[in-house]
Amino acid sequence: MLVGAGNVRRRLAQVALLAGVLAGCSGAGEDSDTKTSASASASADAASDSDTAVKSGGTIGAAGSACELPVTFDIAEDWEAEAVDAGAAEEKVADSGDGSADSEKEELAQEIADALLYQGPVAAACEVDAKPAGNIGFLRVWTGKPGDVDARTVLEGFVAAENGVSKAKYSTFKAGDVVGAEVKYLYTSELLEETKEESAIAVTTEKGPVIIHLGGLDTDEHRAMLPAYELAKRTLRIG
Repeated sequence: MLVGAGNVRRRLAQVALLAGVLAGCSGAGEDSDTKTSASASASADAASDSDTAVKSGGTIGAAGSACELPVTFDIAEDWEAEAVDAGAAEEKVADSGDGSADSEKEELAQEIADALLYQGPVAAACEVDAKPAGNIGFLRVWTGKPGDVDARTVLEGFVAAENGVSKAKYSTFKAGDVVGAEVKYLYTSELLEETKEESAIAVTTEKGPVIIHLGGLDTDEHRAMLPAYELAKRTLRIG
């Protein structure tokens, strides 16, 4: 075991330092979802209005856009997209070492990097940050290698790779000519001892599977951001 129960605070400090290292390549990471914000209470008030229409802030996915992906979709107004280069982020983690023989530190860095950049069959490719629009969370896009696996199987692998998941409910969705899989589930953080709702959709393309995931600080934030998630799902196109 890398870190004992008595070293939780030390581990959290290391995670925070590593998150800073990765910030230039992969955005703030899921830890950013836990930052406090004055908007949290306002978002909670809006949670019940998850079906409210949201204005489009443009389309991403095409060549020349903030994130070049195998799919295109609209992001909500004021949300900001940033590409994630998993390979470059891993290299930056490796270069951040101080040259000491601290294998525990190196293993921890790799562990956190893997958690931030990879989940099951896919790797992080794009983050769409909700903070400029007043919410705490991200739409994250994950991509995988081409293959014969269907969207439901890819999504199941993605969910299975995340510890603390319960009550996963799968369904099929359609957007134009695109047909994919969707999951709604609960995620429980052992560290924070809190449970929150999360959602994700998956489609397959010739360039590989794509997953779009919505997390959030908590369930209230998640529900407040659902209109942006629904906008992405409704406008999703392949190629």
